[in-house]
Amino acid sequence: MLDICQTLILKLETLFKIDKIEFPNQPVFLAPMEDVTDTIFRKICKSFGADMMYTEFVSSDGLIRNVNSSLKKLNITDEERPIGIQIYGHLIDAMVEAAKIAEDAKPELIDINFGCPVKKIAKRGAGSGMMNDVPKMVQITKEIVNAVTLPVTVKTRLGYDDDNKNIVEIAERLQDVGIKAITIHGRTRSQMYKGDADWTLIGEVKNNPRMKIPVIGNGDIDSPEKAKLMFNKFGVDAIMIGRATVGRPWIFEEIKNYLINNDLKFSLSLSQKIEIVKNHLSISISEKGEKTGILLMRRHFAHYFKNLPNFRETKIRLLTSLDYSDIITILDYIEATYSC
Repeated sequence: MLDICQTLILKLETLFKIDKIEFPNQPVFLAPMEDVTDTIFRKICKSFGADMMYTEFVSSDGLIRNVNSSLKKLNITDEERPIGIQIYGHLIDAMVEAAKIAEDAKPELIDINFGCPVKKIAKRGAGSGMMNDVPKMVQITKEIVNAVTLPVTVKTRLGYDDDNKNIVEIAERLQDVGIKAITIHGRTRSQMYKGDADWTLIGEVKNNPRMKIPVIGNGDIDSPEKAKLMFNKFGVDAIMIGRATVGRPWIFEEIKNYLINNDLKFSLSLSQKIEIVKNHLSISISEKGEKTGILLMRRHFAHYFKNLPNFRETKIRLLTSLDYSDIITILDYIEATYSC
């Protein structure tokens, strides 16, 4: 699949930059997702043409305290580039120090998470909770921009709730303190992931004459058609895809094939998907050991085969086995049973 992606990418002239990082026109980014976008999954998505990826979000407190689980998230490889390390937190000094630590890992950029809506994070004023304190959000961003030499970007939401959709103002203020791009998820913090993403305000930010930095749109892109619509209707510089990639990392190639060739005929056979799953499993075990590698795959197993009929019993076997050989047998059974 990589050769196809490379061919598609070569058809596009490089027209889009974040600072000095060059991308093909209409790039498609992999969103940072906790417990999903580890280095293993990032490599899989990269093989299908993801243009930019981010680490799972990293706690600033964890980094400055040398917490092992946080430090491990800084591990990146050359084959994943370009890549950003995303940090979150609510204390200015801790965020600045964390940004410096992240810079030492040599990513292409530092991304600040002002978008995570999870209660335990937002209630402390981190993630999208920061949208309740815009002056502090701006101050943290300014301090980080001044503390590191890498480009700094921000990922955030439309606002804290329906009565406070202030992303147009926020985007201007963050640009003014030196960020190089902004990613906007089309929901408020209080929406979490419910309802439909509203791209109208994302479009307003992009078309605001004051905005000079790239605007990346995020939320509900789960098909090539939606990807093309968001580019054409709202004029965003790039799109970012999150949940739709789980169990479908080839969505990047599907989208690129449509954007470049206007072709919706891209499809993978079940046998090809099984091959991808086996490769994913093999990498996971190679990097994490058999037990941990298999446990980490369970989230992905649940999505790779979610559309197969009468699959409940086989799914339970797949999600409960801790034996590599047994899982391969189950995957072979799936291929033999559902390929007919």
